[in-house]
Amino acid sequence: MRRVVVTGLGALTPIGNTVSAYWDALCKGTSGAAPITRFDAEKFKTRFACEVKNFNVEDYMQRRDARRLDAFSQYAIIAADEAIADSGLDMEKIDLLRTGVIWGAGIGGFATLEKEILDFGAGSGTPRFNPFLIPKMIIDIVPGHISIKYGLRGINYATVSACASSSHAIINAFDYIRMGRADIIVAGGSEAAVTATGIGGFNAVKALSQRNDDPTTASRPFDQDRNGFVLGEGAGSLILEEYEHAVKRGAKIYAEIGGGGMNADAHHITAPHPEGIGAADVMRLALKDAEMTTSDVDYINVHGTSTPLGDIAEVKAIQQVFGEDAYGLNISSTKSMTGHLLGAAGAIEAIATVLAVQNDIVPPTINHHTTDPEIDPKLNLTPNKAQERTVRAALTNTFGFGGHNTSILVKKI
Repeated sequence: MRRVVVTGLGALTPIGNTVSAYWDALCKGTSGAAPITRFDAEKFKTRFACEVKNFNVEDYMQRRDARRLDAFSQYAIIAADEAIADSGLDMEKIDLLRTGVIWGAGIGGFATLEKEILDFGAGSGTPRFNPFLIPKMIIDIVPGHISIKYGLRGINYATVSACASSSHAIINAFDYIRMGRADIIVAGGSEAAVTATGIGGFNAVKALSQRNDDPTTASRPFDQDRNGFVLGEGAGSLILEEYEHAVKRGAKIYAEIGGGGMNADAHHITAPHPEGIGAADVMRLALKDAEMTTSDVDYINVHGTSTPLGDIAEVKAIQQVFGEDAYGLNISSTKSMTGHLLGAAGAIEAIATVLAVQNDIVPPTINHHTTDPEIDPKLNLTPNKAQERTVRAALTNTFGFGGHNTSILVKKI
């Protein structure tokens, strides 16, 4: 098996529109939650979200091109552009047949589909649809766009597994490279589901916080008073590359991907197994794949959505797997700041984990005031402030509706 490293990063998030801005905001404990501006949310139970801010798509691409893309594709291309530029890749000097794109999203062109259906319903009944409706909506269009822009002719497809989508993309990319089927893969995920349908749908399943009086404190993983997640949007991209290939071209290397685990809860369409069995097993799989033990890991970037059931189940899983080693870990949920980016969550959280390993800084779990009595108070949940420590290796967990579980191990090079 060949070694796989991270040589480029790109991010467009609710707390920063570049990787450096995103990382700075994470370390400062900045919340991205605010009243919704995408549509009139006055009649909704939840009226806030973690939207991308200060964003003008024409700063990144021609208006004509932007109009042919749903926001989730716009975000994806922007994040991929930053990651490719950051990697220093010269498309004239690499084998384009061995350079691919694997991209994840849970929902895809939600805003486009919603608008077209509403326009049709409000019209005369004559079928009049935008000719770009289908290519704007489908999730696999993103790796297509990125490959076309850069001439990347290798492995190319999309992963769809709800909130685990982009983590599956990263693990798939890792597997293809270490097996020798590619040298470089642009991996990541994007989502743009802050729409009336998105907010209304998640309200209907009672998944969202309704803390409308104080949005910035609404995402509070592990806190006794948590009451649901905050919907987010954006994109994250990582350039995964075979180690010797990266060294030969003199690439900057952030960290190494050591292993990945993927499995299913086989329990419930939206709820985690109450004892965290699937989450525990997927972390064991990642550790085994990396040939590492629990004593080698210093940090876990948890799924930690701020839901009553999910946070407890994940903590139980960590304690099952790590035992006494759990008390030496830093545990944090960056969703306390970014909100939940659904299919893009795994990508931006993988970036946070890579940067934690590189910089020996653990971003905090903000809005933490009173630990849930069902959570062991001796665990270090990295409350409210970033903590400096050596991070030799870290796990990042992502779980999705349908029982999809992933865990990625990142380690120092």
